[in-house]
Amino acid sequence: MKCRFIIPVLSAAMMASVSCANLNTTTLLQGGMQAAQAMTISDSDVRAYVAEYITQLDAQSAVLPESDAYTKRLRRITSGLTNVDGVPLNFKVYKTNDVNAFACADGSVRVYSGLMDLMSDDEILGVIGHEIGHVAMKHTRKQMQNAIMASAARTGLASVGGTIGQLSQSEWGAIGEAAINAKYSRKQETQSDDFAYDFLKAAGKNPKCLMQSFQKLESLSGNAKTSDLVSNLFSSHPDIANRISRVQSKLKADGLL
Repeated sequence: MKCRFIIPVLSAAMMASVSCANLNTTTLLQGGMQAAQAMTISDSDVRAYVAEYITQLDAQSAVLPESDAYTKRLRRITSGLTNVDGVPLNFKVYKTNDVNAFACADGSVRVYSGLMDLMSDDEILGVIGHEIGHVAMKHTRKQMQNAIMASAARTGLASVGGTIGQLSQSEWGAIGEAAINAKYSRKQETQSDDFAYDFLKAAGKNPKCLMQSFQKLESLSGNAKTSDLVSNLFSSHPDIANRISRVQSKLKADGLL
């Protein structure tokens, strides 16, 4: 409910701080419309926005072909993972030394080759399951909503021209990037972990892989040679030790540990 009041207050402040001669009223109205749309954004809207961004991101990235060893390995790892909440999943590998992976509301899952170089098949599966959990729990929708709200604020600021105005021309790219790179709360991380456990188990996978992925992240973050590589992924996934313990309890209850 608080979000409803953020943009109107910002708009009033912005309108008071610029002269009428420099004010682009149309742009400010567009910002207000984006804010209103963000509050009522549907799942199909989110999928459409993200799909457009992912198409552009794929075109700009080094996507490995089906014949590549990394892609073949990812196909083996994700065999049996076909959809989440009725949305078909599609998997691709980005050739990069970065250590990361993400899943999107349109079913796109992207895994970086740098992550695959450091993890076993089971550990990679655990990371993927967790990222898919954020999609299933609507966390990615919330992040998209927040990104549109932020874009609305930028659009209003862009009405005075200058550098911000120039950057606003690529606002949709910024929205997609912000949604994908967003940090999640502890509660959201726990929800995603719980979903991933059940999701992987239902797909015939051993949910132990979720625990293994956290253990590997913890190990890599404590290694001087690899800590910088995993800093971005690890920093957005706090309390690894507690999460490992929670998954271990689930595994013991299911007789899997």
